[in-house]
Amino acid sequence: MNVEFFKALDMLEAEKGIPKEYMIEKVEAALASAYKREFGGNSNVRVVIDPVKKDLKMYQVREVVANDFEEYDELLHIRLDEAKALSRRHTLGGVVETEIKTKNVRRLSAQTGKQVIIQGIREAERGMMIKEYEDKKEEIITATVQRVDPQNGNVLLDTGTSIATLIKSEQIPGEMFAVGDHVKVFVTEVSKDSLRGPIVTLSRTHSHMVKRMFENDVPEIQDGTVVIKAITREAGSRVKMAVMSRDEAVDPVGACIGQHGSRIQNIVNELCGEKIDVIKYSETPEEFIASALAPASVREVIIDGEKTCHVIVDSDQLSLAIGKAGQNARLAARLTGYKIDIRTE
Repeated sequence: MNVEFFKALDMLEAEKGIPKEYMIEKVEAALASAYKREFGGNSNVRVVIDPVKKDLKMYQVREVVANDFEEYDELLHIRLDEAKALSRRHTLGGVVETEIKTKNVRRLSAQTGKQVIIQGIREAERGMMIKEYEDKKEEIITATVQRVDPQNGNVLLDTGTSIATLIKSEQIPGEMFAVGDHVKVFVTEVSKDSLRGPIVTLSRTHSHMVKRMFENDVPEIQDGTVVIKAITREAGSRVKMAVMSRDEAVDPVGACIGQHGSRIQNIVNELCGEKIDVIKYSETPEEFIASALAPASVREVIIDGEKTCHVIVDSDQLSLAIGKAGQNARLAARLTGYKIDIRTE
């Protein structure tokens, strides 16, 4: 084996964190497979790469069979008397390894080794990226915009260790990106099995991104005093989030909004001005539904069936309760799990 080959393995280990043993194992398996294809598809071959001696040896492995074995194949078998002639220690059912002169496979090994190293690097890097992203699943990471595709609007992001794509459908409607921008994204999925397609799915439209932002920014949520009970979102427009407090002395809504709106404003700015309604959760369905329809004032909530209700509002509150294109009522229904019929007296 060429000395440069082992130097390259050392560099891969130092620069990319790919263990040398992993790459040697890959090359050994590939050389064995390549030899079988070129010098006999059904032959058994063992490849040994010694990083200390910096050499390669290949052995043809054959099973010792009876002299009258009917399914004899010279690539796979060796007769007992022939094996005994090589060494008296060979016995029926054992194996005989015969070294293959590497000069016959030098060109083969060079071509295959190069291909396997390239493939091995890709697989190892993919494996390390998967492991890294698995730790960040359902978390927010900050990435740098590397490129914006003018054709489909997808954004290539540099996450620090890899390049990932934020597709157009996972971007907040109307937001614009420029190369060099720092962007917060939510890791929704991490692919373990697929050899093609993205390793990680990123989003800025997922409702849990907003939930995680509040969890990161509000100390009362971090210590468990305030709990986010439900959240729903129409990205680019509005979020409704229901919160409750485990401490009567702590106002859950006020904790999320912050002094002079400082906490919620930081999140609104990150979400390109998206409106966020933080409401107080209640175990009483009537109270919860009335709060969920904020900013409208509700006169009465009548539960008239399983997960269905009628809501009575004053005439001047009807359009506010329903919202533009029905958005307020729609989000309230998702948040509470109730089908809501809004009417005036």
